[in-house]
Amino acid sequence: MSRTPDAPAEIAPIAASLLTRTEELGARMARRIRSQVTYYRGDEHVSFEELTASCRRNCEQVLQQLVDGRGGDMAPAQETGRERARQGTPLAELLHAYRVGSEVLWSAIAAEARSTEGLTTETIMSLAAWWVNGGLAASASDAYREEVSELVLQRERERSAMVEALFTGLLTDRTTLWEAGDVLGLPTGGPYVVVAAEVPGPGREALPGIEARLRTERLRSAWRLLPDLHVGVVAVQHPGADETVLHVLERSLAVRVGVSPSYRDLRETPRALRLARLALTGARGRPTGIARFDNSPAALLVAAAPDEAGRIARAVLDGVLRLPAGERDRLLETLECWFAAAGSAAAAAQLLYCHRNTVRYRLHRLEELTGRSLRDPRAVADLAVALHALRLTPGE
Repeated sequence: MSRTPDAPAEIAPIAASLLTRTEELGARMARRIRSQVTYYRGDEHVSFEELTASCRRNCEQVLQQLVDGRGGDMAPAQETGRERARQGTPLAELLHAYRVGSEVLWSAIAAEARSTEGLTTETIMSLAAWWVNGGLAASASDAYREEVSELVLQRERERSAMVEALFTGLLTDRTTLWEAGDVLGLPTGGPYVVVAAEVPGPGREALPGIEARLRTERLRSAWRLLPDLHVGVVAVQHPGADETVLHVLERSLAVRVGVSPSYRDLRETPRALRLARLALTGARGRPTGIARFDNSPAALLVAAAPDEAGRIARAVLDGVLRLPAGERDRLLETLECWFAAAGSAAAAAQLLYCHRNTVRYRLHRLEELTGRSLRDPRAVADLAVALHALRLTPGE
């Protein structure tokens, strides 16, 4: 690390003279900065009094170092850098202000030097080297970057804690929800969806960069990494936002993902996470894929009593579940498609890429094995609930 050169001794008398005029120099600096640096125009970000005081301190610091003939304490510049970082001042604007202020002070020193005998070109060059290497702007800039790094870490810690509180149900009153929305960048009113993706390994995100990709689609979200899942809350307020979320997930999909139904109140997030987890169970057996929780009353009823889901599936579909795996899966897939086709065998056949008579045969076989007629609305309701229950308990 190179040593900062000492200030040239010949400049000390000039600096001492200017030290008596720091009030004037500070005000001149502040006015010049106000006129040339956009961020400092007006009192919106930094008042003129505060700017003037800061300029005066910087003048005193530089001139005192020149009087002493050495490098000095950079604490005032560092504090300015930290304070501007906390205020959100753009670094480019801060450095521009230092350049403008330095021009004012350098001009004042040059004007005094012109009337002083014995100053050589070497002295001016030595002063310039000292000015560059020991400059306030570098110290302020370094402190600014350090403060920004700390602020980012602090915000991430706050954000992580707030997301955890959201998913665990610790946010209950409206004021806390407003605070959570502010920290997480989420609107305080829904609708929202919860996304739950299986992680490829401990500590590894399932959907790296997902928050940024959603942001490009004008979708705000907040994410947390759990031991087994990468989970997020996504605000889906504008029309078509639900489908946009699915499209973004599909573009970066390398794992299994479950998506909850939409909901209106952030306090319902723990329940939505449970439904997203349940949806995820429907994607098991596939290496990748998105499973969205069915928002139908039957699905919600089954989800409300998950402990009963397995018993319901066995009670209604026992005969089907006893079949060899291939036949069992064909019959269940046919029933799924029949429901998806609103009870039309012809439409179900198109979904299955088979003849409608094949669909009718399989449905008749289902009726025999379950003892339930698909012409009986009560039996159809039983089968719908059982099918939902089976999706949520695929190991049953």
